[in-house]
Amino acid sequence: MIVVVIIGLLAAMAIPAFKKVRETSIAKTVINDARQLGGAAQQYFMENGASTVACTISAGVIGGPLSVYVTKISAATTMSQTDLTTVAEIVLANPNLKGVAGGPAGDDTDGVITFTADGVMKQ
Repeated sequence: MIVVVIIGLLAAMAIPAFKKVRETSIAKTVINDARQLGGAAQQYFMENGASTVACTISAGVIGGPLSVYVTKISAATTMSQTDLTTVAEIVLANPNLKGVAGGPAGDDTDGVITFTADGVMKQ
């Protein structure tokens, strides 16, 4: 009986810890996705002398000219805009990011994180 109680207590402590680690991992994945997109856009701008590039994301696959620099990001991540510019913000959303208290830029309960044009997270 004591062994069952101990196992129950350990499980009660481990499950919330696992959930927090999973949520933190998802948040870091979205941040990395933005860095990759921002870096790819900046590389495209420098090589082509452009200030705007069309970019589409479908099931994590990057379409358009940026596919040369980065091919995939996490499948659940979406981007609200279709054109990236040298000054516009990058807004990424991931439904798995909802409710990440204390995550990037505070409490991201809406599952959306905003980044600068070069992929740096806005605080």
